[in-house]
Parts: sequence; C-alpha cells; structure tokens
Amino acid sequence: MRAAVCGYPIAHSLSPALHRAAYAALGLHGWQYDLLEVDEQRLPALVASLDAGWAGLSLTMPLKQAVVPLVDEVSDFARAVGAVNTVVVTPRGAGAGVHLRAENTDVHGIVAALAEAGAVRVGSGAVVGGGATARSALVALLRAGCPRPVAVVRSPGRAGELREVAARLGGEVDVRGWAELPSALDAEVVVSTVPAGASEDVAAALTAHPGPHPLLLDVVYAPWPTPLARRWDGPVVGGFEMLLHQGAAQVELMTGHRAPLAEMREAGLAALRARASA
Repeated sequence: MRAAVCGYPIAHSLSPALHRAAYAALGLHGWQYDLLEVDEQRLPALVASLDAGWAGLSLTMPLKQAVVPLVDEVSDFARAVGAVNTVVVTPRGAGAGVHLRAENTDVHGIVAALAEAGAVRVGSGAVVGGGATARSALVALLRAGCPRPVAVVRSPGRAGELREVAARLGGEVDVRGWAELPSALDAEVVVSTVPAGASEDVAAALTAHPGPHPLLLDVVYAPWPTPLARRWDGPVVGGFEMLLHQGAAQVELMTGHRAPLAEMREAGLAALRARASA
C-alpha cells in the first residue's frame, strides 16, 4: 500500500518520518509513504490517479481547500471546519474503482497538543492568521470550551470564512485587525498559524505587550524556533506536537490500526535533531 504527503513547498515535511515509523511499529511491511511536491495545478491529475494501491494522502498548503471538489465525499466535520488535510482511499469493489473521502485531523492535532500542555479547557483564546490552519485552530478552541475566540487577521473584511465556521459549530468569533494584535495576547491560549517568514511581525507585537505571556502554540515546526517562539516570555508548544497528533489520526484513518504514538514521536524528534546538526 502507498500513501504520501503533498504540498508546495514540501521538502521540509516531517510526515514521512512519522508515518514510516508507524508502519514499521505496526508491522505493515510493504507499505510506503512518500513526499510529493504538488501544487494546485498538479493536484487534479494526482487525485485522478489514485487507485486501490493507495491508502491515502496527507495534504498541506496550498491544497487544503483545492482538493474539496476533487473527492467523492467530504466528512461532515471537515466540511464544517472548511479545511481538509487528509484523503482516505477505500476500494469500492472488484473493478469498481475507489472512493475518496476528505477528512480534517488538524483540529485533533491542535486539541491534543494543547491538552498535553495542560490546556484541556480554554476560557479565552486567540488565533493569529486567517487561512485553513487558522480555521482548524478556531474550531479547536471552540471544542476546548472557549466561548468566543479572537481571530487576528491582516484583512478583517476577508474574515467571512472564519465567521461562517464558528457559526456552523454554534459559536462566535471576534475578528480583529492586525493593529489589535497586542491586545489579543491577553488570552489564556494564543495559536499562531502564520508562516515562519511572517513570525517576526507577530513577535514585534510583544514589544507593546511585555510578558509574562500565556501559552503559545506556534504551528510552525521547521525552521524552529521561530522568531515568535524565541521572544515569547511564557510556555511554548511547537508545531511538532500538532503534526504528531494529526499524523497519528491520519495513520488510524488510513490503516485501521491504533497509531503507535511513542514510536512516531521518537522518529520525529530524531529527524528534527538530525536536521539541527546537519
């Protein structure tokens, strides 16, 4: 069986280390997990080529919405979140092709990463960014009991999708512009979903909001630490923990086996150490 992580760019991804470690621990000999550089233009051809020899795809940017019209089914939860990071391939039967179901495991990854840091229930939370991962972070905060998360975005007028996601799940979101970022850092939990290159902009807001700061989950794991993580005067959870838990959920969806979390964590951390020493 075959699976792969797809995105553009994709060379930085640690997903192969995690999934391959899971296959080895589960005794799934003959299973392989590849890394495929795929942009929005190449995605339709890849999806159309999936057959019974495939278990599924892991998707990262910029494919989390582009894949939606290409699959047979989007789970109710993924549709509510408005973002997909997993495609599960299921054979229909002899000669009948395959069924492609889109799922979201990012929310699980964020919830689990926050829970490991002690944030099982969140009274107030803020999400920095407005993309697909920000929507998953918003849902994760709502699931953790946050009644009205704050979303800080560069263009509040384009935050309609965040509002729609919250409404579909029976919640609300307080959308604020970038200039209001310092005040959002008063939340109990802050989730930064901005790329590594934009992390410095968020870190600059700390000047106007001196520490100590609450819990930060920075979804970036490469390069690590980000400028924001380095300057944060408080507890920090890196994106590796989110990646680990969302990857474990993908392993379970694609293989039908319980994910070997300890082995996956060990392999991922080893890969990060190897990168740091290279």
